[in-house]
Amino acid sequence: MYPFIETIRIEDGKIWNLPYHQQRLDRTMAHFWPDAEAIDLKDVLKNALLTREETKAHIVYDNDGVKEISFVKYHPLNIHSLRLVTCDDIDYCYKSADRSPLQKLKEQRGDCDEIVIIRKGLLTDTSYSNIALFDGEHWYTPRHPLLKGTMRQWLIDQGLLQEKDLQPVDLNSFQKLSLINAMMPLEFLEVKIKNIVK
Repeated sequence: MYPFIETIRIEDGKIWNLPYHQQRLDRTMAHFWPDAEAIDLKDVLKNALLTREETKAHIVYDNDGVKEISFVKYHPLNIHSLRLVTCDDIDYCYKSADRSPLQKLKEQRGDCDEIVIIRKGLLTDTSYSNIALFDGEHWYTPRHPLLKGTMRQWLIDQGLLQEKDLQPVDLNSFQKLSLINAMMPLEFLEVKIKNIVK
C-alpha cells in the first residue's frame, strides 16, 4: 500500500486549517490502521512556524508514522483553461501518495492547462484541487468530489460555499470557476467558464 499525504499551508507563523488536516489524517489512519500510533500534526510542524513566507508543507505518512516532511516556498500554477475528462471508476477519497490515476487523466488535457474530472455524469475535481463555481451571487461546489479537501470543508463550514450536484450542462449557468485546495483559497485562482472545453 502506498503512503498517504497531507499538504498544508504555513504563513506568518500560522498553520492554515490545522484541525481540518488533523481530522482527515485521523480518519485515514482509523480506516487503514486503527491500531497505529496517532500522529499529531501540530507537533510534526512545530519547527516550521518560524517561517514568514508562504510555505507548502508536504507530509508523507503511513502506519509507522511520518515518513517524510518537506517545506518549500509555494509557487502557484498558471491555469487559464480546463478540459472536461470523463472517468466513472476513479476513486481518490483518501489522499494517497499514488497520484498516477489522476496524472493519467491529466494527460488527456490536450492544449488546455488542466482538467475537470466528470464521474458518473457529475463534475468533481481537477487533478489537484476541488472546484467552486460562481453564478454571480453564490459559490457552489460539487456534492461528491473525488477528495473532500480541507479548504473546501472550511469554506462550507463558514457558509461561503454550498454543495450541489453539478452536471457539465450546468456550467452555462455560471460565470467562473475557482480552483481551491489547502494552498489556494476561494477566488485565488479562477478560470472563466468560456475557457472550459467540453
